[in-house]
Amino acid sequence: MKRGSLWKLAATVIGVIVVFVLFIKPLAFSIRQGLDLQGGTHVVLEGVSTPNAKVNDDAMNRVQKIMENRVNGMGLTEPIIQREGKDRIIIELPGVKNPDKAIDILGKTALLEFKDEDGKVVLTGKDLKNAREETNQQGQNLVELEFTSAGAKKFAELTEENVGRHISILLDGKVLTSPVVNEPITGGKAVITGSRTLEEAHNLALLLRSGALPVKVQVIEVRTVGPTLGQDSKAKSERAFIIGVSAVVLFMLLFYRVSGFIADISLMAYVMILLFALKMLDATLTLPGIAGIILSVGMAVDANVLIFEHFKEEIRLGKTLRSAMNSGFKRAFITIFDSNLTTIIAAVVLFFFGTGPIRGFAITLGLGVVLSMFTAITMTQYMLRWLIDANIIHNPRFFGASLSFFTSDNASGDGKAVK
Repeated sequence: MKRGSLWKLAATVIGVIVVFVLFIKPLAFSIRQGLDLQGGTHVVLEGVSTPNAKVNDDAMNRVQKIMENRVNGMGLTEPIIQREGKDRIIIELPGVKNPDKAIDILGKTALLEFKDEDGKVVLTGKDLKNAREETNQQGQNLVELEFTSAGAKKFAELTEENVGRHISILLDGKVLTSPVVNEPITGGKAVITGSRTLEEAHNLALLLRSGALPVKVQVIEVRTVGPTLGQDSKAKSERAFIIGVSAVVLFMLLFYRVSGFIADISLMAYVMILLFALKMLDATLTLPGIAGIILSVGMAVDANVLIFEHFKEEIRLGKTLRSAMNSGFKRAFITIFDSNLTTIIAAVVLFFFGTGPIRGFAITLGLGVVLSMFTAITMTQYMLRWLIDANIIHNPRFFGASLSFFTSDNASGDGKAVK
């Protein structure tokens, strides 16, 4: 039992330390980074009323939704799209190196029209169900259109009435293509050719899928966060994390000795599990998110502090190390659970009612609290149990208990307190 417990403890401690030292930095930098860490583009759009479309709350909400669809289709990392006032929308695009290209996609109205030779508009983007880019067998890059049931009927009628004639497909009033109808097309599908690259076809399909903007918008501000500023923020965040974790590790060692060392090993495992979870969730790390991680580190150790203080109290009552440990964990559990539950509730509220960086802070805080309960209650408990079962440390002072509570016999290692 002694040797088996010692081997388990040694393997766990060495394994956690090795994994932490080798993988902490690669894992941390493999997580996607937000605008404030990696740089990018900050764009402010403003709605403009026209005789045909007035700016109102409903119109701006629809603009925001369309912008979300367009930005998500661009495959960007953790974009921030939020309303500001009654007629403005803020868009942050992390990692975008070419702001002009992004603005070109965001600002287009994407009005799709099908006209006959007489200039009559028969179909619009409202009749479109889907649009996707593809490359045909001849290597042409094109956009395949799929119409709604009503749109398919209109398109069939358009092609039936214009066999041998041109029909024009226009985007924002510009003719994309003007093919000759060879025969009626009744399948509810059509293609737009002429894209020079697949990326160009992708951008066109993205605009068509997201739909036309309900009101005119104009770009009133463009601000680029350079990689140098982002790198500076990243360096400061890394420094803050190292200082915070080092201070916590030192505190636990000074006040709780061997128990503190076990807690520090659990803390290393907690940080690795948290970063791995963020990586698996494809989360994006921002400055507020890093603040949430640092705060959750403190809360993770706070749970250990509660446990160890109860542990020490039980030792002073004359219990053996094993019995005191079990009682300490049981007594601290309810307090830890209640405090963490209230924090999780606060994180949920921040996530659902906050925007952008606030939601990032809520995610890292909430996830960190849940994982800290696992490492503080489960992992620490098992390692302490293995340590006590190994029977290599007998003196309670090595677990942070004050010597003033013990007799000289106890100081020599019998583990009995004076009542």
